[in-house]
Amino acid sequence: QVQLVESGGGLVQAGGSLRLSCAASGINLFINTMGWYRQAPGKERELVAQISSGGDLSYADSVKGRFTVSRDNAKKTVYLQMNSLKPEDTAVYYCQVTRTWPVVAYWGQGTQVTVSS
Repeated sequence: QVQLVESGGGLVQAGGSLRLSCAASGINLFINTMGWYRQAPGKERELVAQISSGGDLSYADSVKGRFTVSRDNAKKTVYLQMNSLKPEDTAVYYCQVTRTWPVVAYWGQGTQVTVSS
């Protein structure tokens, strides 16, 4: 059974930093992208950052220069280093892992990030 376990969320003041981690289990082969989405109250879920199996990076414009996504393939873990946090970064952050075969996306349970002004 595939599980994604997230950690690292919490409450931080504006300008502070947090590091999210997401460890995947039950997936041994064909991991493609690993990344993070977020959903704020009343808004749709949006892509924050993603890293492909080849190391290609994608970021939302709103987080470029502040957030860094990375992965450890041996540990099947993806990280999100968030610096210079802003109140508008407040949301539930979800880890996502996709596979190339079968083609499927897995989601974590979500971790709350709250940035106070």
